[in-house]
This record gives sequence, structure tokens and C-alpha cells, in this order.
Amino acid sequence: MASAQLVQALQSAANSGDKSASYAQILSNLSQTSFASSEEQAASLIAYVDSLVNASIGIISTKPLLSSLITSLSSAPAEVKVKVGSHIADNLENQIASFEEQNAVVREILATGYEEEEEWSKAAQALQGIQLDSTQRTVTDLVKVQTWVRIVRCYLEDDDTVSAETALNKIKNSSIALQVLQDSPELQLHYQLSQARILDSRRDFLNAAAEYLNVSFSRSVAEEDRLQALSAAIKTAILAPAGPQRNRMLGKLYKDERSAETQEYGILEKMYLDRLLSKEEVDTFASSLAEHQLAITADGSTVLSKAVVEHNLLAASKLYDNISTTALAVILGLKDSKDGTAAERAEDYAARMIEQGRLRAEIDQIDLVIRFETLPGLPFTGKARHLRLWDLAVQGLVEDVERCAASISEAFPVSSQDLAMTGAP
Repeated sequence: MASAQLVQALQSAANSGDKSASYAQILSNLSQTSFASSEEQAASLIAYVDSLVNASIGIISTKPLLSSLITSLSSAPAEVKVKVGSHIADNLENQIASFEEQNAVVREILATGYEEEEEWSKAAQALQGIQLDSTQRTVTDLVKVQTWVRIVRCYLEDDDTVSAETALNKIKNSSIALQVLQDSPELQLHYQLSQARILDSRRDFLNAAAEYLNVSFSRSVAEEDRLQALSAAIKTAILAPAGPQRNRMLGKLYKDERSAETQEYGILEKMYLDRLLSKEEVDTFASSLAEHQLAITADGSTVLSKAVVEHNLLAASKLYDNISTTALAVILGLKDSKDGTAAERAEDYAARMIEQGRLRAEIDQIDLVIRFETLPGLPFTGKARHLRLWDLAVQGLVEDVERCAASISEAFPVSSQDLAMTGAP
């Protein structure tokens, strides 16, 4: 609550002949006062605002006084910024057309106060109250993009990806904003990182991995943060649906020399080389994932477990020409559930991947066997398949013999004199 002395001074100013000068003097005194607490400072400034707004001294005289008060808030504690800033913003809500500049400045300070108190969504909402498309004041394209990006980042801090995406779309749908991003590497970086986090939360893991990877190449980011972005790219790439597109992304990440420095390198290597993953490796990897990356999907499995099953299915296709659905279920670690037996679930996974073009195989539902395509164009069954495999085996044997002979020649070279002594032609 404001002190009795301040209340009396404000009453005198409201009744004085030169109200503007009186309020200016009170504000000057307040700026030099040492308050006992943030609560007392906030109560005093709020009392000043209420008296000033109700004094009817005219917009022209009120604007500079209000601007001076708002400017002084920038150095105040977070609690004062929030209490006084929100009070001023509420008072100006019905008069924004007359106080657009003051409204914009106080909302930026209010947002800073909320950020300091880690009230991220409230900070974003405060910024959204700023009139960016205004005829009363000049707002540059750079300032607009900076504000939009700040709103997106605030919402993301609270994991409100829906609101964040709505704000991000304002940038995407503006050709001028995209041009501003190209001219500002720092803003471009924040935009890419925000887009990656939104795609990640929507479980569009493949595109999220591409955005994270782009961020990891930015020279304006500290080395530690670049490595963290690379780690995020690896995680999302691993969680992406198995198939050619993911394989290409895994290839990029595996061939990146920095990947060896990440904790995810072991599982990345096995994924890229189509090796089977053990339960222990998967559990270790799962402990590093975010909550939304471990969410339960419609079929009762997690995103990770589904990605691992699909990967191990592809890995099995590299090891076997054919396999029974029962044996495949054991390799994939599937168990009987309400959706069917383990063998039936293994068949469902294979059928879905075949239908989507991510696995080259055929399913024999009579013998309950899955036959994999060993080579492109090679038939799954029949004499043509066996003859082709026989030809390939003979070709492989001949190539091995040739390599062996070449190695012997290199290790034990024979000169023309040696040949002459042996009588060889």
C-alpha cells in the first residue's frame, strides 16, 4: 500500500494549477526514493499511475510522464515489472490508439519481468498485445520478426507448441520476414531451432533432424551448443520411421566426424550399419529422451519401441533370406497382447512396411514365412532365384580366388630370372 505522504502528494497534484509539473516532481522524487521492499515500490508506482490516469491532464501531458515512469521500470526488480507493468497495460487497453508507443514499451518490460520469473506463456501473451501493424508509430520489419521469434521461444519454454507454431506461421507466411531472417544470422538460427523443436514435438522426426543438423553447423553458436544440436538431430533421426529417407539422414550423421563425441554414437552406428539393437542399448538410449518422445502411440507402443522394432526388422532382412513370423517375433522382442500373438504382430509390422515401400519382402501367410529380397529384382522363390544365387556364389568364389592370388603375388613377387631358373615359360 502506498504511504500516506505519497497519497497526500498525489491529491495535491491532482488539484494543483500546474498538474503536469506537480506529477513530474512526484515522479522525480519516487525515482530517488529507496523503498524497503519491492511490494512497497510496486504499490507506490501503481498509486501514481492511477492518480495520473484519473487526473484528466490531457493526452499530450500524460504521454511524457507515463513514458518516464515506464522507462524507470526497466531497471526495477522482476516483481515490480510484473505488477506495475501489467497494471499499466490494463489501464492502456482501452486507449491503445492514443498510447501505442507506451503500450509497446511497457509490454516489452512486462514480458522481461515474466521471463525473469519463468512465466513464459504470460511473457508471450504480453508481447502479443503489442500493435506491430500500426499507423501511429513506425515498426521496422526487423523489430516485427524479433518480436515474433521471441513469442515463439517463450511458448516453447512452456512446451506450448500449438501456440508457438501459430506465431511461427506469421514468419513463414511473410516473404518480408523471411528476407529479414536471411539478413540476420542470429534470428535465422533462433527460427531454425524453434522450427526444429516444433517438428520434434509433432513427432515429425525426420524433418526435425534436418533442422537440428542445420543448427549444428551454425558458426554463431558455441561449440557445446552445436554438439547438443547434433545430439538432438541423432535422437530424432533414430526415432523417425525406418526407410530410405531415414537411412540417408543416418548416413549424414554417421559420417559427421563430430558424432563420435555424442552419447548417441553407439546406437547411431548400429542403426546406420543395419545391426540388431539389444534391449539394454535401447533402454540406455530411452533414458536420454524427452517426455514427448516417449509418448504412447495409438497402438499402445512408444515412438522409440516402434522405431526399434522397424529397424530390427530391416536388420533381420539383411541377415536372413527368409524367416518364420514366430522366429522374427523373438528377434523383435514382441510379446502376445490384446492386438494379437507375437507372430501376428511381427507379420503386421512387416506388412505395413512392405505396403509403405520401406521393406522389400513377401509374406507367405500359409507357411507363416517372410521372404526378403536379397538383391533388387531377384525373385523371392522358384528356380530363377536359386540359379541367380548360384551364379552370385560362383562369382563371389572366383573373385575371392583372384584376390588371394593377387595378395600372394604382392607378398612374394617373382622376377623374370627366377622364372628362367625354374624353366617356366
